[in-house]
Amino acid sequence: MSLIKRLSKIRGELIENADLSKQSWFGTGGCADLMFIPADMEDLQIFFKLVPKDTPITIIGSMSNILVRSGGIRGIVVRLGKWFKNVFVQGDVIEIGAATSCSELSVLAMDRELGGLEFLSGIPGSIGGAIRMNAGCFGSDIFNVLLEFEAITRTSEMKWCKARDVKYEYRKTNIPPDWIITRAWFRGKKDIDYSISKKVREIIMKKQESQPLDKRSCGSTFKNPEGYSAWKLIEDAGCKGMKLGGAMVSTKHCNFIVNEGDATPDDIENLGEQVIQKVKQNSGIELEWEIIRLGERKEVVL
Repeated sequence: MSLIKRLSKIRGELIENADLSKQSWFGTGGCADLMFIPADMEDLQIFFKLVPKDTPITIIGSMSNILVRSGGIRGIVVRLGKWFKNVFVQGDVIEIGAATSCSELSVLAMDRELGGLEFLSGIPGSIGGAIRMNAGCFGSDIFNVLLEFEAITRTSEMKWCKARDVKYEYRKTNIPPDWIITRAWFRGKKDIDYSISKKVREIIMKKQESQPLDKRSCGSTFKNPEGYSAWKLIEDAGCKGMKLGGAMVSTKHCNFIVNEGDATPDDIENLGEQVIQKVKQNSGIELEWEIIRLGERKEVVL
């Protein structure tokens, strides 16, 4: 029986040979053999009960920090849809679907005059991805405001996890890789003594001033090594403005690799590997990718 026929009972959307370049913030990337967008939670549970155990499953969010390699992704890619953007607010607690963007949560909190979540306006991507990688900016991170989250496992089992029970560090958590985060609860601050909207505007202005927002990119390319700034290491290694094909190390922010218009996934990844090599030669420090690279990779040309 074909995989499509086996999944005939699900109500969500199934897309064969799904072009992920249209989803990625880089504007380039390979295809997924099959992409599934569940209609709701029940549909997602049915999917996990029907899909063969040996079928590779990859979870993606808004793809704000994902590079899909040219060879594409084998198996099934799961992406949460509109149903997973539901929002409910009670007092200072916001219950929100994991497919909601961080910036949308920031605006929602601002409209409800709840403080402490302004930094989320500076984080691209969805709530689920931000929790999994402990996203943060401007001195704060997601676990400073997260109360708990809900997830579903590949065995269709529901999980609820308190934020305090998660071990996390810079851009990393111990959340099991087979958990799909579906919903989360955040606490804002009431009776604050500053203008939330002003703080949000300041964060957005800082991003506009310091980051190449006019180019296609997936944000910071490399993690900051402890005690160092990745952008400074990259600049000191002479990589500022370095190009490979349609990819370039941004002249505005050295820790951004941008798509100049016609970059392939190979251009971006190979340029990144060249930067890692040059920084290692110059400083002895080996940069670690912050961008998540998925799928089959062609030979790296250095």
